[in-house]
Amino acid sequence: MVDSTQQGRAESLRSMHSGGILVLPNAWDAGSAAAIAAAGARAIATTSGGVAWSVGRTDGHGMSRQEMVDQIRWIADAVDVPVTADIEGGYGPTPGDVADTVEAAIAAGAVGVNIEDSRAPGGPLFDLPEQADRVSAARDGATRAGLPGLVINIRTDVFLFGIGEPDGRLADVIERAEAYAQAGADCLFVPGLTDLATLATLTKSVPLPVNVMAGPGAPTVAEFEAAGVRRVSLGTAVSQAAYAVAQRAAIEALTKGTYDELDGGLDYGTLNGYFTR
Repeated sequence: MVDSTQQGRAESLRSMHSGGILVLPNAWDAGSAAAIAAAGARAIATTSGGVAWSVGRTDGHGMSRQEMVDQIRWIADAVDVPVTADIEGGYGPTPGDVADTVEAAIAAGAVGVNIEDSRAPGGPLFDLPEQADRVSAARDGATRAGLPGLVINIRTDVFLFGIGEPDGRLADVIERAEAYAQAGADCLFVPGLTDLATLATLTKSVPLPVNVMAGPGAPTVAEFEAAGVRRVSLGTAVSQAAYAVAQRAAIEALTKGTYDELDGGLDYGTLNGYFTR
């Protein structure tokens, strides 16, 4: 049941897109979410890749809806800020599948969702009318769940997977953005696009605030903001870095018998103190 706290967090998340820029270092479990919130994040976004790896599954619909929902619940319970959940393609091809997943995510505590328009990693994409129906179903599902203000961040993989001819991709994204907005989306996520000139054109051409995915080598947050971007996600990058530390520490201990890679870790008491049970 959606209570006033969850309603308030949905309204707060929505307001974060109206000015300035929202930076989301994506979490994958309760511990990472608590640490990111303690760092000052105004909201927590999950990463489907990180969540999938944490439960021993592959990204790209390798985990089940229930496995994803279980992680959302742990994350939402661990923090006092809005949580927006990456629900991949909705865990099924039909609008009904998407609606069911949205309802489950809300029941777990989410106040926002990411929904992608690719049928599978690498493509192809859902046809525009079909994906618009899926977005509309997500909005209907949110209303049925008692959270009509759910923030729907619709991801289009045109640039990420190189769909279509290069000189037609921007026009394709603009067309999709207009249809998705009419269907009930609140934000447009365009991973794979970091070119500032193209982003400046896109942000002026679509009716939705634009979300990009950033990481090493990408423009800075300030540069994205100057191009009109309103939301920056780090995707799987933080979880990849964390797992890299685990691997490097293991290699060092196993081969050198030393532990230098563990320097700078979060204090045990601090990390343990993020949780009340």
